[in-house]
Amino acid sequence: MTDHSPDPAMLAKAETLTEALPYLQRYAGKTFVVKYGGHAMGDPELARDFAEDVVLLKAVGINPIVVHGGGPQIGAMLKQLGIESQFVGGLRVTDKATAEVAEMVLAGKINKEIVAWIAEAGGRAVGISGKDARLVTAEKVKRSEPDPNSGIERHVDLGFVGDPVHVDPSILHQLAKDGIIPVVAPVALGADGDTYNINADTMAGAIAAACNASRFFLLTDVAGVLSKDGDLQTDLDPAGIDALIKDGTISGGMIPKVETCVKAVERGVDAAVILDGRIPHGMLLEIFTRRGAGTLVRKNGRA
Repeated sequence: MTDHSPDPAMLAKAETLTEALPYLQRYAGKTFVVKYGGHAMGDPELARDFAEDVVLLKAVGINPIVVHGGGPQIGAMLKQLGIESQFVGGLRVTDKATAEVAEMVLAGKINKEIVAWIAEAGGRAVGISGKDARLVTAEKVKRSEPDPNSGIERHVDLGFVGDPVHVDPSILHQLAKDGIIPVVAPVALGADGDTYNINADTMAGAIAAACNASRFFLLTDVAGVLSKDGDLQTDLDPAGIDALIKDGTISGGMIPKVETCVKAVERGVDAAVILDGRIPHGMLLEIFTRRGAGTLVRKNGRA
């Protein structure tokens, strides 16, 4: 007698789609801002997965905006050109020559690679930078550090490194309306007419706030915020984050990431998510399943 019972694997896929339904309904028409970078960006297989995820989001009625980094690629190009880099507080000191290389790598090579990956996955994307349509206006970053001899705080000139001070998202809304996925390089003009390189996390957070995004994703090279025992913290708010910073649970490079998330949710983003970009389709797991896959940060209550 022939067994006509459904294949268990097919049933599992059907259950996954059923689980995703309320989330599909909830997020239809919403804006998601995704900061893409780290080692996932340099892995062709993960890059294809990422592009497929972004195209799928667009196909189900969500409006994704991709903001990308490129620090390692900039560093490699500078080394190739014989230009030495100096860092202060994790930010590259950027003179005129370095700024020109950074713009070439970010707004040129990397930006168009991501556009090509999305096209290969069946989507339509347009690569822009903060300069286009004055999407982002920047100002020179102001930083200080203690003098190694006196301990007195002193000003540090980082050159052409900027912070976003104004975002005009009209070009992003127009592209989304036309069915196009914006891919944004973190380069912008200042009011002084100079070109500034902006930290990609900061740029993405500012764009997410200006767009009143439903979700802001920071794709990184770590699972998210971990407890001292190594357990993933799946749900945090600003008060909880402050406590974890004070007791040393959150430290090092994770501090500016959680601070960017807090700033985004305090400026109107429904929730921010710190997520390991090396997990295949991790963004879809976070969005469309009950368990999620990263650390969700919200202002208060469940977002």
